[in-house]
Amino acid sequence: MASLSGLASALESYRGRDRLIRVLGYCCQLVGGVLVEQCPTRSEVGTRLLVVSTQLSHCRTILRLFDDLSMFVYTKQYGLGAQEEDAFVRLVSVLGNLADQLYYPCEHVAWAADARVLHVDSSRWWTLSTALWALSLLLGVARSLWMLLKLRQRLRSPTAPFTSPLPRGKRRAMEAQMQSEALSLLSNLADLANAALAAPGAVGRPPSPWLVGLMGTISSILSMYQAARAGGQAEATTP
Repeated sequence: MASLSGLASALESYRGRDRLIRVLGYCCQLVGGVLVEQCPTRSEVGTRLLVVSTQLSHCRTILRLFDDLSMFVYTKQYGLGAQEEDAFVRLVSVLGNLADQLYYPCEHVAWAADARVLHVDSSRWWTLSTALWALSLLLGVARSLWMLLKLRQRLRSPTAPFTSPLPRGKRRAMEAQMQSEALSLLSNLADLANAALAAPGAVGRPPSPWLVGLMGTISSILSMYQAARAGGQAEATTP
């Protein structure tokens, strides 16, 4: 009952529903792609799963039509990252926010072109939105790698004379942050692989649905685990 209650609570939020739709869509694409390519007797089931995956992807695209304002508010609140102590983290975060902010209107135009609301070439706008997505992911990878390096140095650096070692609580917090950055890194790398596969002419032919589904499933599960882990830590620290 507790797990069902937690799932219902997660589905009440937009982000929770989006994570579930994402993981279901990519899982359908993974299983459907494998059945179509490797199991001829089950190809019809695989084709139906691929249709479900496509519809779930369209669902997320339409829901993102309303993400511009929330992204703008976040970008405005973050500003130039004055709260960040590290200049490199500040730089990649600001550039990542800018890429994310530009991604949404490009995707909206591409969607509108496919729906024949606008009479423009949708392929160019899909290419541009994919490039912005890839740029955001690359910046996220660079940020996570930099943070992991800095945190590792702080944990392994020898204690200076006349200074006390790191308190146990602070060391645990840094180790938890390292685990979070590692999860973000793996998730971004999996998504980056899909962004590369989606780039025009990147692999010379359309990528196999099961491969796209596999990378997306890995990324989605890592993202869901990270969100659940962060929620558990927040509950543990709440008095």
